[in-house]
Formats: sequence, C-alpha cells, structure tokens
Amino acid sequence: MTTPTLTVTRTARTAPAVPALRRSRATVLLEVEKAIGSVLAAERVRWAGTPQGTVLLDAVGDLVEAGGKRLRPAFCVSGFLAAGGDPADPMLPRLGAALELLHVFALIHDDVMDGSDRRRGRPTVHVARAAVHRAAGWRGGAERYGENTAILAGDLALIYADRLLAGAGLPVLDEWAELRSEMVVGQFLDVSVAAAYDADPEVSRKVAVLKSGAYSIHRPLTIGALLAGRSDLAPHFAAYGTALGEAFQLRDDLIDAFGDGEASGKPAGLDFEQHKMTLLLALAIRRHPRVRDLVLRGDGGVAGADADELRALLVDSGVRAEVEERIDGLVAASVDAVRRAPLGDDWRQELTAMAYEVAHRDR
Repeated sequence: MTTPTLTVTRTARTAPAVPALRRSRATVLLEVEKAIGSVLAAERVRWAGTPQGTVLLDAVGDLVEAGGKRLRPAFCVSGFLAAGGDPADPMLPRLGAALELLHVFALIHDDVMDGSDRRRGRPTVHVARAAVHRAAGWRGGAERYGENTAILAGDLALIYADRLLAGAGLPVLDEWAELRSEMVVGQFLDVSVAAAYDADPEVSRKVAVLKSGAYSIHRPLTIGALLAGRSDLAPHFAAYGTALGEAFQLRDDLIDAFGDGEASGKPAGLDFEQHKMTLLLALAIRRHPRVRDLVLRGDGGVAGADADELRALLVDSGVRAEVEERIDGLVAASVDAVRRAPLGDDWRQELTAMAYEVAHRDR
C-alpha cells in the first residue's frame, strides 16, 4: 500500500502544521491502508477459484495501489482525534478505509460517465478492460464490455465500503447515508447541468458542494467527530467543511483547466471536452461573448486550439483571478469556523494548515 500524502503548492498561502498531530494521524492512516488491504486480500482468497473471479477485485485494488491523496480518511481521522477520540479505537481505521473505497467507487463511475481514459497515471478501468476484450477477440462491443465491467467494479468497492461500517453507531451510519446520497445527487446534477449547459454560477457552485465538497471534507470530519461521541462539533465541522469543500472543488476546476495532466494523473482539459459547466466556465460565459461561442457550439466539447484560446480568455477576462479570490475567501471562512469550534489550540492550528494545503494544492 502507498503512504498517503497531500501534495501542496508552496506559496504564501500556507499556515504552519503541527508535527506531533501529523505523526499521530499518519500512524492511524497506516492502519487505514492495512484495513483496505485486509478486505481486498480476504476477497481475493474468496474468489480465487472462480473463473475471472478477481477481475473486479483487481480493478478496485489497482486503483487503490495507484496512490491518491487519501484526503477523506485524513479528514475523518483528524475529526476523530481533534474530538478527543482514542487513536487505538479499532473502528477508526475501518471508517477511513470505507471512505477511501467509497471514493474509489465514485472515481470508477465518474470515469465512465466522463469518458476519461486515465486516472492516477494509469488507464481507467473501462479503458483497460475494453483493451482486454479487443486483445482476446471476444464477441460484442469492447467499449460496452469495458463500461459494464467498470460499473460493476465500482459497485463492488461500494459494497466493501458499506461492509467496513458494520458495528458503527447509528449517528455515524446516519451521517454515512447523508454523505452517500449527497454524492449521488451531486453527480446527477453534474451530468444534468452539463447536458443543459446552464451557465448559472449558483447552480455550478451547488454542484461543486454536493458532488465533491461535502463528501471530501465536511462529512468525513463529522463522521470522525461522531465516532468520538462529539456531536457538538457537527455544526462547526459543517461550516468548516462546506467552505473548504467548495474551495477544494474550485481548485480542482482550475487544475483541470490549467494544470499538468502528467502531474495530476488524469487528462487536462477534460471539463472543457465534456461540456462540464464548472463555476469557472459559468462566470466566463456571462462575462465574455467569445467564451460562449467556444463552449456552446456543437456537441464535441472544446479541445485543441479552441481549448488554448479558452484558457487565455479565462485569464484575460479576470475569471481565473476571481475564482482564486473566491478560494481565498472560502479558506478564510473555513479558518474562522475552526477558530470558533470547541477544540484545542493545536487542532485549530492543524485544521487551519490543512485548509491551506487542500485549497492551494497543485494536483
């Protein structure tokens, strides 16, 4: 298993971390990796005698092994430890593992819906399995086979995630249900808004919060606090996580538009190609008529020279700078929320540092 890390852009937008707390969290996150590994190993034994029985399992395991930031387990563990929970609680690594496998489920399905060919530097599940189909000369459509396999692999990751929550208390399970439903509805809105191409910044913001922000930061933090028996922290973590979760997604939009696909491990400019109505594009369409011409014509998305022109317009029109300013404002709001929370000063400082890292990362 890979050791989880956060990749950070080292700019003036930073805050000092608390090394002792980071060491404590890292120790638990290693147990999270072991929990994921145990689930996958047990399933590999279970299905070893079935023809192609480990294909779906291997698809899930390969994506886990490919790395990732482990952002959701990190916030869950932080919420628990900040709430005064015992780091030796055996349920804590299980919750972190469940969150990471839920993320794997979301990534696999998202790649199918987006038609993405690369994830974490490797071929996506549906692309890899379509290639197997072609190489074997099997009957039927290779693309459909690849997509069907990926959907089932994602479903399997979700089943494993749910299984890991066995024995958790009702407050944790209720929060888990909220997380799951928000993520699914947010994904539908993302697909629906892309189809309608509704350039409404408020709608785009709502999609960002539901699709990614809530399940990335707000809910994992709260789940950790609830496991520790600190329901009083829920509103504070909601305020912190909602603001920071939106900043996280806006940074993701900027990375997609302007980032390095080799560094991020996924294709750059995919939002342009897939007609995603991000806040970045929604603001730009309202501000510059040429942006509207570029993104609304035809059904093929924006690529090549048009994508280069669109990036230049996003800068020249001031939209990129506006989104950066919005991110800064959201980070300030999240930091203010954690300052008001009934936490120790060390965890206030650490959650502040995490906010800057998440919002100003480069991949």
